[in-house]
Amino acid sequence: MSYRICPGARRGEVKVPVSKSEAHRALICAALSEGGGERSVLVGAPSEDIRATIDCLSALGAGIEMQNAWARVTRPAAPRDGEALLDVRESGSTLRFLLPLCGALGQSARLKMHGRLPQRPMTPFIEALTLRGMRISSEGDELICEGQLQSGDFTLPGNVSSQFVSGLLFALPLLKGDSRILLTSAMESAGYIDLTLSALADSGVQITKAPGAYLVPGGQSYQSPLCQTPGGDWSGAAAFLCMGALPGGCVSVKTLTYPSPQGDSQVLELLRRMGAQVDYTDGTLSARGKALGPIDIDVSQIPDLAPALAALLCGIKGVSRILNAGRLRMKESDRLNGTASLLKDLGADVRVEGESLIICGTGRLAGGRARVLGDHRLAMAAAVAACSCDAEVVIDEPACVAKSFPDFWTQLEALEVLR
Repeated sequence: MSYRICPGARRGEVKVPVSKSEAHRALICAALSEGGGERSVLVGAPSEDIRATIDCLSALGAGIEMQNAWARVTRPAAPRDGEALLDVRESGSTLRFLLPLCGALGQSARLKMHGRLPQRPMTPFIEALTLRGMRISSEGDELICEGQLQSGDFTLPGNVSSQFVSGLLFALPLLKGDSRILLTSAMESAGYIDLTLSALADSGVQITKAPGAYLVPGGQSYQSPLCQTPGGDWSGAAAFLCMGALPGGCVSVKTLTYPSPQGDSQVLELLRRMGAQVDYTDGTLSARGKALGPIDIDVSQIPDLAPALAALLCGIKGVSRILNAGRLRMKESDRLNGTASLLKDLGADVRVEGESLIICGTGRLAGGRARVLGDHRLAMAAAVAACSCDAEVVIDEPACVAKSFPDFWTQLEALEVLR
């Protein structure tokens, strides 16, 4: 099924879903907490990734019930007899957060992956886990794990996935002995580690951050807050803010918290650097289009923003560069080349050079059919690009936005289109 996106600037107000980054972490901490009664986590209309985490925590023994917009955790996770089946869908966070947790609980499990997830990097993570007692093998699109994870030193690269580190940070406090996570390279997407550390601190779990390492005392217990309300999702909001920043646009996004622990809240300052008028008042962030200028953006810490920013930069005259974007190749699609191809389909002058995306912006795009490769971030970028197009943008697989923002197209259609 194809979806047609009208060309033209956008004006109006939208709501974004609960941050899936914060919700993943809140759910895991709640599911590992014992005593104190029922715990509730605001999840809104859950994205596919959040549904995966809820279902997998349930498979690990947690009692979780949905009530309106809330996930109610009535029973903590605990080892079960036999093998647990965890369908992680296409959620890299669910896979990488819960794999070491299975080892910490001593739970044999079969983790079912979908889409491109089986091709995404896991080798350094699996090697680190198997060195400390887990036995992990693969059968097609499944990972099979068993064995008790043991405390000690875990050595990982920092430039492959921050989710490796977060997964260990959730699991290691449950072990009897102390552990260290040692990084062999600089940490990219470090903001996501900070989100994890914040969630752990709120749950009474102590981690010490040292140069190139994290020190994790063992024998700890989780006591998450009885009610957790994650903030609005800055990753999803970024697409709408980019629309508002283009000439003629004005888009307000509700339910955002600023300052925010989410790294993608950096979009606010990036838009200001381009020359957009950005205002924040009482949970509503507004971006208003002005004459914008080209910039260079290092996305090593904010890779999820790259597609939407690239689409925005096509609507700005001049040469812009998105730098340190190599890890985009390892996302739900090859998001680096996929972003370039999508924008070229719409008439942009864009090229990939090594780990950079070079954008020779002309201020306008032609429009046409664009390939989003089943990737939610590329689909949202196509909507941003449509604001600078002379003709409509047609995409296939519009339902892919359900991975992170199920209501995206409804929110888009609520905006006024200026031709």
